[in-house]
Amino acid sequence: MTRILVLVAPGESPLPGLEALPQGVELTTVSAEAELRERLPNTDILVVTDFRTGLLERCWPAQHRIKWVHATSAGVDALLFPALVNSNVLLTNARGVFDLGIAEYVLGAVLLFAKDTLGNLRHQRAQQWQHRETELIRGKQALIIGAGSIGGEVARLLGALGLEVTGVARSAREAPNFQQVVANDDLDMYLPSADYVVITAPLTAATEGLINRRRLALMQSHAVLINVGRGAVVVTEDLVEALQQQTIAGAALDVVEPEPLPEQHALWEMPNVMLSAHMSGDFVGWRRALGEQFKANLARWLAGEDLFNQVDKGKA
Repeated sequence: MTRILVLVAPGESPLPGLEALPQGVELTTVSAEAELRERLPNTDILVVTDFRTGLLERCWPAQHRIKWVHATSAGVDALLFPALVNSNVLLTNARGVFDLGIAEYVLGAVLLFAKDTLGNLRHQRAQQWQHRETELIRGKQALIIGAGSIGGEVARLLGALGLEVTGVARSAREAPNFQQVVANDDLDMYLPSADYVVITAPLTAATEGLINRRRLALMQSHAVLINVGRGAVVVTEDLVEALQQQTIAGAALDVVEPEPLPEQHALWEMPNVMLSAHMSGDFVGWRRALGEQFKANLARWLAGEDLFNQVDKGKA
């Protein structure tokens, strides 16, 4: 008997599509900490849809039979606690499911600022007929921090509309859809020429606080920051300061630090900021897509085949 445990947030339903699994597979859904502690030691496969900080680490048993942990997200930072990282447990993620949705969000954000849609809405609410000129995006420079599958899809859409797209990754390399991918160490060299800086990178020790006061000061005053990666990649206080002082022109933030953004936070009322609730990749049907992706990988597991979307825990 293969026992699968699905960790969900309180009140959340299991992933659609997991109702009918192959014979010999037992599926249990948990949300309460006590039940998680009870069932984890006898679990073979853990599917994590709830990323409450510290919960899984607190409950991780010293003795267990867990062989595979699957994250229903592209980022796995919440799962990289020492007991899991240093174990032989396989870790996979949901790479690929969210790529197009996030890329379309980024494209929308680029157009929002280029066409001054925020300004249009302000003038509309004030009943002001105010003619202005807006920007063409063809020929603009986009710098994408994170050249993985999400960054690559963002680059594809932006490139199709004529933007010149540079990626930033651990090391320089050639990659589809990018004009070039440069190393993280060269980030400071490319920030000053970017019209749009897009963060698609996961949260790691190397990316936490990556965009800070010093790097924001390197950006052009008309540049826009778009964050669809993780909120903590940007130092929030430094971003607020840069926006208030017009060091940069604006920001589209699908992720922030902290989440949710507290009431009365300065970002809520800024006229040059668009906020969304960590939803850029959540298209209609995304939860079913996650369930189908896991089922496809489970079929490989049961057949003794290698899993796709394996995460290198030492480099994540």
